[in-house]
Amino acid sequence: MQLIGMLDSPYVRRVAVALQLMGVPFEHQSISVFRTFDQFSKINPVVKAPTLVCDDGTVLMDSTVILQYAESLAGKKRSLLPSDPQALLRSLRITGLTLAACDKSVSIIYEHMVRSADKVCESWLSRVTGQFLIALDELEAELQRAPLSAAHGSIAQEGVTVGVVWHFIQQMLPEIAVASKYPALEAYRLQTEALPEFKAAPHGDSVYQGV
Repeated sequence: MQLIGMLDSPYVRRVAVALQLMGVPFEHQSISVFRTFDQFSKINPVVKAPTLVCDDGTVLMDSTVILQYAESLAGKKRSLLPSDPQALLRSLRITGLTLAACDKSVSIIYEHMVRSADKVCESWLSRVTGQFLIALDELEAELQRAPLSAAHGSIAQEGVTVGVVWHFIQQMLPEIAVASKYPALEAYRLQTEALPEFKAAPHGDSVYQGV
């Protein structure tokens, strides 16, 4: 299978790390939705990262959709989702909070990236930033209440998502999401970044090389 998209995207990196942990083999093409739009469009006309080109040629997009398919390939022994309903409920809550924070962080970045300073919509930016920080506050509270495992062999899907997204936020918006205000998230990020699967797919414009 082919994973298309750059590892500076938390959505692409989330998939790259999770596929490794689930033992699902893949190759990675670091293609930008901005700089190489035309090249990307030949693979997926929607030009959405991540894109997964499956072995039969089917094209999937959206990290959650891709990981749902990957779970079916991995099987129960390599699943990153808990089978217990209560554990799954918490996993989904944490994943939802993390992806909400991720979505809002991208909105903040794009607001500054695609508009000149005099065209930035301050009311919209204020609203999105507020949502972003609330999601992080809720997420920090969850980790303070019950820490997540970052151990190889027991890290779950929510852990992958938290580690990848918080690292992205610290790379892109450290002045808004001040690390010292989120000690549980920061400690968890440091643990996950030490895992070989995270190191094999580092944040940035490099290509996944395998562990």
